[in-house]
Amino acid sequence: MKRIALAAAIAVGLSASAQEFEAVQARVERGRYEGRAAIHLIPTVRDLNTEVLAIAPSVMRDGVIDIDVAGKPLPDAPADSRGFIGVAFRVRPHGTAFECLYIRPTNGRADDQLRRNHSTQYISFPDFPWYRLRKETPGVYESYADMEPGKWTHLRIVVKGKTAQLFVNGAGQPALIVNDLKLGDEGGAVALWSAQSTDAWFANLKVQPH
Repeated sequence: MKRIALAAAIAVGLSASAQEFEAVQARVERGRYEGRAAIHLIPTVRDLNTEVLAIAPSVMRDGVIDIDVAGKPLPDAPADSRGFIGVAFRVRPHGTAFECLYIRPTNGRADDQLRRNHSTQYISFPDFPWYRLRKETPGVYESYADMEPGKWTHLRIVVKGKTAQLFVNGAGQPALIVNDLKLGDEGGAVALWSAQSTDAWFANLKVQPH
């Protein structure tokens, strides 16, 4: 893990023009993607079980997180990679535990309806990965939303107590509602999140604590 100071490609709330992210199993770089100044989150460990994070200096218990994300599988990613990308919140120090809402962009317009049903996902690291939640409570922590791999997708996450809602691309209703956040209602940091198999870009992060 290392800490990297970055200029204002991402603004967190009303904070200063420079932000510092703690990179976990990743490298954080500024660049441009699809016409936008953005943050590129680059995995440094190629392990399917690795959580890739860039932890922002902001702290939030309840509030609203807005961000634009663009994710697609890396050229050498396994065939079942989906471009996993999203936001972790209530992150514990150094990413040892966190809640996360993310998307699978390649599923959004798949011909297979079951894949479409897995377009959005909630996980709670480390005890509740996606495969445990899918096995124990099928369909409860994932749902459908329209999206495309490698295209900018707007995510809004509304957190209150033990509830979180995920809105995709400005929709008036949430695509996914979680009513039992596994880490309880303790506050923590906000982080950019992706899987090690994803080419992950982030822009326009805004954190509004309540």
